Amino acid sequence: MSNITLPNLGDGITSATVLTILVKPGDTIQKDQLLLELETDKATAPIPSPSAGTVEKVLIKEGDTVSTGTPIIQLSAGETTAAPAPDSSAPAPTPSVIPAIPTVIPAQAGIQTRVVISATEPPAPPSVRKIARELGIDLRLVPSSLPGGRVTMTELNGFVQNLLTLINQPTSAPLTTPPAPQAPAPSALPDFSKWGRIETKPLSSLRKKIGQKMVEAWTQIPHVTQFDKVDITDLMAARKKHNPAYKEKGANLTLTIFALKAIVNTLKAFPQFNSSFDSAKGELILKHYYNIGIAVDTENGLIVPVVKNVDQKSILELSLEVNTLAEKARLRQIAVEDLQGGTFTISNLGGLGVAEFTPIINTPEVAILALCAGKPTPVVHNDTIQSRLIMPIGLSYDHRVIDGADGARFTRHFVHELAQFNQDLLAL
Repeated sequence: MSNITLPNLGDGITSATVLTILVKPGDTIQKDQLLLELETDKATAPIPSPSAGTVEKVLIKEGDTVSTGTPIIQLSAGETTAAPAPDSSAPAPTPSVIPAIPTVIPAQAGIQTRVVISATEPPAPPSVRKIARELGIDLRLVPSSLPGGRVTMTELNGFVQNLLTLINQPTSAPLTTPPAPQAPAPSALPDFSKWGRIETKPLSSLRKKIGQKMVEAWTQIPHVTQFDKVDITDLMAARKKHNPAYKEKGANLTLTIFALKAIVNTLKAFPQFNSSFDSAKGELILKHYYNIGIAVDTENGLIVPVVKNVDQKSILELSLEVNTLAEKARLRQIAVEDLQGGTFTISNLGGLGVAEFTPIINTPEVAILALCAGKPTPVVHNDTIQSRLIMPIGLSYDHRVIDGADGARFTRHFVHELAQFNQDLLAL
């Protein structure tokens, strides 16, 4: 008798919800046969079996929240093992450099230790766990104000620095664990049932994750949003002309496709917008690749698939890929690797008739572009008053690394790229 345990689901994913169980007691299964599907942050992750055998007992049920190492299936044959993790092509992040400290803190006269250790180890990325093991640090001692007590490289770095400071203090100084910052407790809600009938609806794990990410982005990044307008009259005329030929090839020529090409050209001109800010090191990480996230509205919440290497693909290739990714996102069939590696995000609510909105930055990126609904507007064009299709746009950016003047230059460049789009690129 042996147990199959849940594998590591990938860096930054510490838990998941059991979506579907695909086997039952008495089933004979083969190696690599799918056992269950999990709902991670924004994707569905299939879990295959690491060995063959007969299912004696299913140790979890649909709707359960499980974490790495949780026993999931009991087999009548095979050795105790963990199921292989879902395939992910995303590279592991380079860990921050942490100064070496003794594995065992040397005892010193007059130093007392007084710590409170949680019964369970907090969630943390594999890279953080690896460094903690190498340094002999119990992650339960590391204070964190993040949701669920999550420990990232920033918290581990701070803990080590504080520990080194305490070790180097005079022997009369007490050695204690720095207290964890306490987030303000949410205000208690009133009893709404006093005024009428109510219904309580639990949030899905995806909806909770979206909320956590939005709070993290909004509270940690000083947002600035700038607005502009672009004349898309000629662009939409070109779309109308070329779209039938694209549809014959199974593609749909949308405004988002044009925006992908225009934004890449703009990012090349302003590389600081295609970056991430490492606040712990005070460094800007400039990326020389262009992976653009496309916000997709689904029944389960907002999902952002990433179109890789946009600068290297034709309009037709982008049209086909965006259609495929959006459909996978809506059906919750998208792979984890399709949600990773983004450098910039576009959110297009124009199809819903939204006039203007301020998008929240998709961390760890530093900027996001909002596309809104175009509206026929009387403007002066070629020295005459004409009705032109004018589309508002909004650019939110991280004011720690981008100034207002750069934001204005960026939007002006994008407006020109889109309004004067090279229509030769549309030829099939």
